[in-house]
Amino acid sequence: MTNTLIRGGTVIDGTGGPRRLADVVVAGDRIVGVGERLSAARVIEADGLVVSPGFIDAHTHDDQALIATPELAPKVSQGVTTVIAGNCGISLAPLTLMGHPPAPLDLMGGSEVFRYPHFGDYVGALEAAPPAVNAALLVGHSTLRVEVMDRTDRPATEREITAMRKRIGEAMQAGAIGFSTGLDYPPSAAAPTAEVIALARAARAEGGMYCTHMRNYDDRAKEALDEAVAIGKAADVSVVVSHYVCGGNAWPGVCRESMIWMADAMRVHDVGYDGYPYVGSSSSLIPEYLPNNDKIIVSWSGPHPEMAGRTLADVARSWGCDEEAAALRLAPAGAVYFGRNEAEVREAIATPTMMFGSDGIPLHPRPHPRLWGTFPRVLGHYARDVGLFPLETAVHRMTGMTAKRFGLADRGVVRVGAFADLVLWDPATIIDRATYEDPEQPAAGVVAVMVNGREVWRDGRATGDLPGRVLRRSAGNGSLIGV
Repeated sequence: MTNTLIRGGTVIDGTGGPRRLADVVVAGDRIVGVGERLSAARVIEADGLVVSPGFIDAHTHDDQALIATPELAPKVSQGVTTVIAGNCGISLAPLTLMGHPPAPLDLMGGSEVFRYPHFGDYVGALEAAPPAVNAALLVGHSTLRVEVMDRTDRPATEREITAMRKRIGEAMQAGAIGFSTGLDYPPSAAAPTAEVIALARAARAEGGMYCTHMRNYDDRAKEALDEAVAIGKAADVSVVVSHYVCGGNAWPGVCRESMIWMADAMRVHDVGYDGYPYVGSSSSLIPEYLPNNDKIIVSWSGPHPEMAGRTLADVARSWGCDEEAAALRLAPAGAVYFGRNEAEVREAIATPTMMFGSDGIPLHPRPHPRLWGTFPRVLGHYARDVGLFPLETAVHRMTGMTAKRFGLADRGVVRVGAFADLVLWDPATIIDRATYEDPEQPAAGVVAVMVNGREVWRDGRATGDLPGRVLRRSAGNGSLIGV
């Protein structure tokens, strides 16, 4: 085993503390030295570069990408070393399908990708053929409903809830870290609060957490947040609210109010939340989502792939129909929605308790640029150029804070004994280059990325090494109450 010295870099260690010049020594998969004038057989010069923990993407839909494209260039190219997958109630397992999956499960792909009848089958596939990054996995409510119920436009019966609870327990024992919901998506919208509480309790019984795409993020956002907190309290489970940027141009003031609501929620329960630094959102193309958006771009379409990249309004005009009819004709399809403004994005991401997550949707012809650019955009644009917060704060919110919230022991920090998930980046040049017009562009300024002590990105390209692991949740870890 050859030790590696990262020499002369500026260490931003993920704790939120001040930066300092220091050498870092890696042996095997761990950091074994942080200090001055250290030595090792192999040397990486880091003069002028920041050495930080690898970024932890708090909100992803990388479940199938971990299998299909294990080098995961969209993530490692921007410094991500761990992804939280299975969000918004959408997980690849436990589910097998004959027909096309209903939206939003189709964000993962067609029926052929849902081939894991047990959650342990999916975990086993990742462990047998590891990806470049670490993955912490959630089991999804919509997936469970589609697997267990004959139709999902109604509350689950007691028998169906029992069946879902059993599957959650099996998933947790196989390596899941918790349970997720997407309560404004069709497969789960009919689920009452009591159903979700019962399932969240099953996750909590195995030491898991609860992550939620709430029922509403605009005119009824306060009601939806209150429900999320009520579920957390009733199930005695920690909560993460997904992509918490509420409001939009049709509801001025809701974004600012929502930050007050979240601060109140965090005082009464163990609640965290993530967000992404873009005005556009992205999901399946669903007719119910069309109102109150200034523009909608088709990101993919099964029957009409030639329409990817065009606005829905343009497609509707070319077909001589309204936008709802065009959306139905394009389905199954995905879209980027523009319904909020830059001021709201800044208000949300400036709050010091928000984690960062890309919410990117991989394997689509024209993904949202957040898939490739979220973390460099925070560091280069919002921290360095706009000055919303110091780099130390930005790094903490994408590393140490996230590791603690999700219970990932010895991750998200640069210290002796921690896992060697590391990023070397240039603070003067780091920036996102992915755009809505050209979204699959690697960021500038990311020099090298190391996962479990092995380089997965170097000199602008993936190395081909695949050292990622499925991460379990550490018992008794994750609470941020009082921080």
